[in-house]
Amino acid sequence: MVWRPAQPTFERPMVGRHGEREAIGRLLEAVREGLSGVLVLTGEPGVGKTRLLDYAAEAAGAAGDVSAVRLVGVESETRLAYGALHRLLRPFLTRLSVLPQRQRDALNGAFGVAEAVPSDRYLVGLAALTLLADVASERPMLCLVDDVHWLDRESAETLAFVARRLHADALGLVFAARDGAAQLVLLEALTTVPVRGLPAEEAGTLLASAVEGFLNQAVTDQIVAGTGGNPLALLELAAQLGTEQLAGVAPLPEPLPVNSMLERHFQRSIMALPDDTRSLLLLVATTPADDRATLWRAAGALGLSFRAAVPAVAAGVLDHARTAEFRHPLIRSAVYSAASSAERRRIHAVLASTSAPDRRAWHRAEAADGTDDEVAADLEAASERARSRGGHSEQALFLSRAAELTTDPARRAERLLSAAAASLTSGDVAATQSLLDLATPDLTGSARARATRIRASVEMLHIRVATVPALLLDAVAELGDTEPAMSWELLHEATHAALVGGNLLVGTTRKQVAEAILGARRDPAPPSWSPAPLMLGLARLIAFGHPLGVPAIRDGLRRLRDSAELRELNSPFSVIVTMAADELWDIEAKREIVGRLATVDRSAGALYGLTLALMVLATTEMSEGRFAAAEAYYAEADDYSAATGFAGGGEITRTLLYAWTGQEHKLLAATGVMRELAESCGLGSQNRLAAHALAVFEIGRGRHREALGQLLPPFAEDAPPYCNFLLPLVVEAGVRTGDRAVAAVALERMEERATLAGTPWALGSLARCRALMADSDDAEESYRESIDLLGKAPVAVELAWSRLLFGEWLRRRRRRSEARVQLRAAYESFETCGAVPFAERARAELLATGEKARKRTVETRLDLTPQEQRVASLAASGLTNTEIASRLFVTTSTVEFHLNKVFRKLDISSRKQIESVLGETGLESTA
Repeated sequence: MVWRPAQPTFERPMVGRHGEREAIGRLLEAVREGLSGVLVLTGEPGVGKTRLLDYAAEAAGAAGDVSAVRLVGVESETRLAYGALHRLLRPFLTRLSVLPQRQRDALNGAFGVAEAVPSDRYLVGLAALTLLADVASERPMLCLVDDVHWLDRESAETLAFVARRLHADALGLVFAARDGAAQLVLLEALTTVPVRGLPAEEAGTLLASAVEGFLNQAVTDQIVAGTGGNPLALLELAAQLGTEQLAGVAPLPEPLPVNSMLERHFQRSIMALPDDTRSLLLLVATTPADDRATLWRAAGALGLSFRAAVPAVAAGVLDHARTAEFRHPLIRSAVYSAASSAERRRIHAVLASTSAPDRRAWHRAEAADGTDDEVAADLEAASERARSRGGHSEQALFLSRAAELTTDPARRAERLLSAAAASLTSGDVAATQSLLDLATPDLTGSARARATRIRASVEMLHIRVATVPALLLDAVAELGDTEPAMSWELLHEATHAALVGGNLLVGTTRKQVAEAILGARRDPAPPSWSPAPLMLGLARLIAFGHPLGVPAIRDGLRRLRDSAELRELNSPFSVIVTMAADELWDIEAKREIVGRLATVDRSAGALYGLTLALMVLATTEMSEGRFAAAEAYYAEADDYSAATGFAGGGEITRTLLYAWTGQEHKLLAATGVMRELAESCGLGSQNRLAAHALAVFEIGRGRHREALGQLLPPFAEDAPPYCNFLLPLVVEAGVRTGDRAVAAVALERMEERATLAGTPWALGSLARCRALMADSDDAEESYRESIDLLGKAPVAVELAWSRLLFGEWLRRRRRRSEARVQLRAAYESFETCGAVPFAERARAELLATGEKARKRTVETRLDLTPQEQRVASLAASGLTNTEIASRLFVTTSTVEFHLNKVFRKLDISSRKQIESVLGETGLESTA
């Protein structure tokens, strides 16, 4: 059979695809209106994804008001970090001056065009977003990304990040990827449109449009059924089948060359071409699509001229308009897979002599026949250059290939281990585990400790905490006294995991982790930003109790507050800081240190650390009664969780907020999930946090017996972190239910711990507990002391709580006038911030004194969405739109969009009016 190329799909009118075209039309409409949109088209090879991108480009250009740029993934570039992103942004790199310096440095560093300190990959994403949005600000733009499955991981991650951050940028993104592509995981939660085979009638119409003579209906039905309506298969068969076969006179081939067989069909056709043409096709398939110079240099080295391409163009293998490009991506794959290993090595050897250093290293590796230590060393050097650009998946690929070429087993294992570490950094957990399995048998000493640490990191990434401390202690034991600095890093991570895991740890205990810290060699004069003092303080507290632990924790927090520099760590530092500060009820230290860490994370684009820092800052806002500000922090954290794939955000972080605001259904659902996580992942601290939130809710409703039932298990365990906050609740619930024995034990612990802490919140809470336990009139002095002390700390809800209890105490003694003063202040505070259960409790008490307390209307600021609240607060703090955009990892046009809505909702015309209308900015400008 003589192979005839099908008519290119872009020259043929589109058949069907009404739903897909409507989706594209809606996206374009949003872009034209200054908004943004994203579509992900998925389907099998040849199903028409590329044709839909053609349609999108045509529709964008029809009115001349939307520009379209296109990026096509190339298989040979999947190992070149940020290679695809560079091709997409290259026409716009003259605009780099519009980027903030950190973003400009990050992008230049990623592309290897300038010496730059490696940045977090999300800072590269923000730079790409800012640059594309700047281009779209002059004219709405549509970015069409084809063959996503052939993008390098870093480019795919960056574009997925950009897609999730779009809002009001006059910018649209349309991705096209094969079903099952690994990169599709990065595009989860984006609007996805599955592209399937055409329905029978439309498939028949397309087939008929490609046949010049008579087409038998039975033949049509057989072809449509055999191809599943795949447009490429239909068109290729129309071109290959003879007139008699199409007319139904001669039988059709069995089976039809479709789907997975389509590539083999291309291969058979390619084999009919001249030898020189096949060599040139293999060279085209192996060379980056945008590097024509290298292609023709290599062709010259092989003695191939431009004339070798003519038969391929005539056969429809190469594009007749763009000679050095394949007509369809499947043909590229078919060419490369059809070549023998010897032919591939010959082509790679020639390309190695004509390519840039990193590509040269890879081509040398592909040309190697067996192990080759010199080539392996070349690859390892190339991996370091990839790491310096933030190309960790490329680094992992180079190192794993270098390991394959390495003769010495120990050296091979070291390279596999380094590849595993790079894969973990890139987020490819499956590859990390596979590489570790290959490396481990030949590792010894510190290398085995590194491998164990990576395994522990994988467990933490999946929030499986139970075994992590034991793994890390094993790694510390493996190191012995050889690497004290690394041992301290491991122990820091073990401390974090042990405190989070609590009583559900497997293979060790919190006390054993603490003892390992206390027995380890350490720097006698650590830098001021070091976590070591806090680790020692927590270890002493766990091993010996609060009297020995609290002074060391206080010193560690003071050192950090006084330090001119703070640094983020492998295990986010904000978690340890929070656990330490909570042991002292030191909300000022927590807010200041974590706020500064959030600034560090923002500057570096470290979204994982920033996510956790924001969750902590939300709790400080809650304590002050700024629930809208807390929700804004949580919403921002959720936003970054989605961008990074971190599974620890969402509803479970808001349980205390749900408790304070009386959202019972959400509270019960979230705490249910927390209980399940505790059991399945060894997250014992989740049980304590759930108990705390449920107890606050029940006490707010006056259901003290139910609250005590929630509190008793963690109270009996009495282990840091978070247990100190439960003690005042146990005292109140115990007194109200008549269980004064358990209340007395809780008060005894408070007497010791709050006195040691010495902070206003601690001492104010202690005074409240003393008042609850006091006999008759002895309570009054303690209540007044509690109110005075809590008024000195940013804990408005705690202050209102003490006023509520004091007011209840006064009313029971028929001192109604004095009771109204306290109850009115408590009610107004709870009602203003939205603490519904406590506000209702205070209102009922006020009514009992004879005073009417009407429910207040919801303030205007509560109509703002969390993002609008965040933007409004930052604008009120004096930040410019550009500064706000950098902090929130969005564009200035998105900030402007939200600010305009804020102005309309608040009925103001200037950002200077925001604070006076809202009453408070609610967010620290340093965060």
